[in-house]
This record gives sequence, structure tokens and C-alpha cells, in this order.
Amino acid sequence: MSGALPPEIPQLELRDVTVRFGAGQDAPYAVDGVSLSLGRGEILGVVGESGSGKSQLLRAVMRLPPREARLGGTMLWRGRDLATLGEREMRAVRGGEIALITQDAATALNRVLTVGAQIDESLAAHTVLDRRQRRARATELLELVGIRDAARRLDDHPHQFSGGMLQRVMIAIALASEPGLLLADEPTTALDVTVQEEILRLLLSLRDRLGMSIVLVTHDLGVVARLCERVVVMYSGRVVESCSVTALFAAPRHPYTRALLASMPGEAPPRTRLAAIEGTTPSIGDRPAGCAFHPRCVAARPFCAITVPPLEEQVPDHQAACLRQRDLADRVAA
Repeated sequence: MSGALPPEIPQLELRDVTVRFGAGQDAPYAVDGVSLSLGRGEILGVVGESGSGKSQLLRAVMRLPPREARLGGTMLWRGRDLATLGEREMRAVRGGEIALITQDAATALNRVLTVGAQIDESLAAHTVLDRRQRRARATELLELVGIRDAARRLDDHPHQFSGGMLQRVMIAIALASEPGLLLADEPTTALDVTVQEEILRLLLSLRDRLGMSIVLVTHDLGVVARLCERVVVMYSGRVVESCSVTALFAAPRHPYTRALLASMPGEAPPRTRLAAIEGTTPSIGDRPAGCAFHPRCVAARPFCAITVPPLEEQVPDHQAACLRQRDLADRVAA
């Protein structure tokens, strides 16, 4: 496992990363020119509706895109470009230095194998421990993620665990080699509120204990507010806003971000109708010209349907891709 970089140097840096489906110049983008960076021990939130490219971005970092997809751009992990590594080198990184927690643990885990066997696979691939030591380490990992009677439960199969416990097993597998980066793809989806709280506390505790960085993909802005330092908002494969969590909630600069925030349940009286964003996220092959959000945007003007807005920093450490961001910000300030 590579040594950690100084805190001021990004552990992960993505530059113009793309994921395209199909061949040829007209192949549609699932991820279109995403750039971001992540420091040691930092938690970055990636938010947006389904179909915005969040999960495809994580799979691109792991070099695990769908078979028909093509990757582009630069993905620097501790100074090495993951896009140029051979498959043997990438296997050492994947699961060893960078780990992925998928959305649905019930389908991600092998139902035929015990959870102990599945943790052992990761330990055998990325450590020099012998069989007895791996068993002991697997027990420690289950204890670390809060599973009681860990030594006995190693011999249980996935169907013998609840949904929350399966998420903990997935985290244990991801942490087997003590990775420097954890990619968490909606790790609390479909879990009840109590279990969500436990998983979030666990992630924070593990970050503090192990010093690992986390990219957290979620559609829940409440989770972002509690767990993350910075946030990237994606829409139709592109980053439309990037800033600190504080700035996102205090002064969002993109209409899509504002719409997401407005749709959150707040302190309105019971039975109050929640604000909704009209329309749906465009499919990969049906992105509109200009700003992809303009057909659903209440602030759109005719030029929004013509020009693709660049991701610009008009406020320090706060980027937004909106042709009207200054105009809208001035209106809010007034």
C-alpha cells in the first residue's frame, strides 16, 4: 500500500473524466468532463437525482465501468494515473488502496458464501496474513463495524443478517486492507432512520480512526449536511456546483441546487405539499442542447438553450455552471 501524501496535496484528483457508452463521435456521455480533488481524511459529498452520473463516476475511479463504456480523462491517485495502469496494477489498487461500498449489500454479497469467506477473499488478495491470522482479522473487522458475537457470525450467510447488518458487512469487506479512500455509493439507501444514523456515525468514526478519505454519493442533502466538508452537485453527467457544505446551504448559486434544497422536508406544518422539480432528468442519449437543466429551470432564458455553461468560480472556492449565476445571486442579495 502506498504511503500517504502530505495533507495539502490531494490524494485523489480527477481531471476532465468522461464515461461514454458506445463508439464514435456521437456516443453519449454518462459522465462528461468531471474534475474534482480530495484531500487526506476529507469527506466529499456527491449529490444529484438518479441518472446524474454519480454511480458511474465512482465506477470510473475503480476502473469498473459497464463493458460497453469508454473512459477518458485523468484520474490521479497519490500521483499515479489510474487510467494508465495495467490491469494487474489496478487490481492491487482496487480493494487494496481504494474500496467501494455499493448501494445494495443484499445483491452485492454472494449468498452462497459465508460473510467470513467473503472478507477472507479481500484479505488474501491484499495482505500477507496466513489463514489463521486472516480469520482473526476478519473477526476484528466485524467487531469494528459493530457486529456482536463476531467470531461466530463469520460462519453465517448473508440471508442471516438484517439490511443494516449487511451494510456493516460490506463496510468490513471494504476496510479489510485499510484503504486510503472509501467510495460509498448511497450506503444508507433503503435503511430505516435508526440504522442510517448508526452507519453514518460508523463512517465518521472510521474516518477519524484510520485517516481515510471518503467520497459519499447520496441523494439525501441532510446526510451531506451532517457528514461532509465539501459537496459536488451533478446533473446529467456534469458538475453544476462545487463548494463547501456551508456555502451550499447558505448561498447556492445554481438553480438546480436551489431546487434540490427547496424540495427537502423542512419545518413546514404537517400535510404541507413539498416543492418538486418539474420534469425528469434527461436520459444519457437525450441530453438537451445548451444547459441540460434549462427545460426544468424556472430561471431559464432563451440563451440557456444554446450555450453550455462553463463551471466558473465567481465567488472564492465556489464554482457553478450557470449563465445567470451572477444575476440570480445579485437578486437574492437584494
